[in-house]
Amino acid sequence: MIERRPFSRLGGADHGWLKARHHFSFAGYHDPARMGWGPIRVWNDDEIAPDSGFPPHPHADMEIITYVRQGAITHQDNLGNMGRTAAGDVQVMSAGTGIRHAEYNLEPETTRIFQIWIEPTSRGGAPRWGARPFPKGDRAGKFVTLASGVAGDDDALEIRTDARVAGATLKAGESAEYRLGKDRRAYLVPASGAVEVNGVRLDARDGVAVKDEEVLKVTALEDAEVVLVDAA
Repeated sequence: MIERRPFSRLGGADHGWLKARHHFSFAGYHDPARMGWGPIRVWNDDEIAPDSGFPPHPHADMEIITYVRQGAITHQDNLGNMGRTAAGDVQVMSAGTGIRHAEYNLEPETTRIFQIWIEPTSRGGAPRWGARPFPKGDRAGKFVTLASGVAGDDDALEIRTDARVAGATLKAGESAEYRLGKDRRAYLVPASGAVEVNGVRLDARDGVAVKDEEVLKVTALEDAEVVLVDAA
């Protein structure tokens, strides 16, 4: 099953400093048919104006992955962590028993991110944060694991859930395969460019919900950058 969810039909909000689109129900957008996809609870497509951002606020019992598409995001939290994550890179926050953080765009340009929330396998645990550069060249023409709670994914940022976040960059005409397995679900969004996923066309920032597919074949119709979450 492959269900396309066009960007133009996503829920959203415009707060001036923040323009957000929601692939699943979030904040003031509620669709009982789109409360999540397996353990994937949130996939927000955010545009954050220069010199603005999310002021300090709390989270608990959630794995929060931020994929930066353009610009950079600067993180601060009550554990003393602070870091700047630039385009193409990923940061991960395991909220655990509770963490308070802020996310700011301190850049002179708009910052564009995907923020993905995945429910943890179990509640609790000490909160933590981490970030890592993942050069796009390392995932040219193939999927590379960026964050994972799957055994054996030792080179990825760790998350506390049976899920994997992967990314790929493809030139027009290139294809990459991802072995999903029929017992798992996936949600995939092209950050840029148009692609086909098992023959279903997606334009930039469209989403696709997948289940009961052994293998995903992603073909770039134009130069593209793709983000995928594979979850139990």
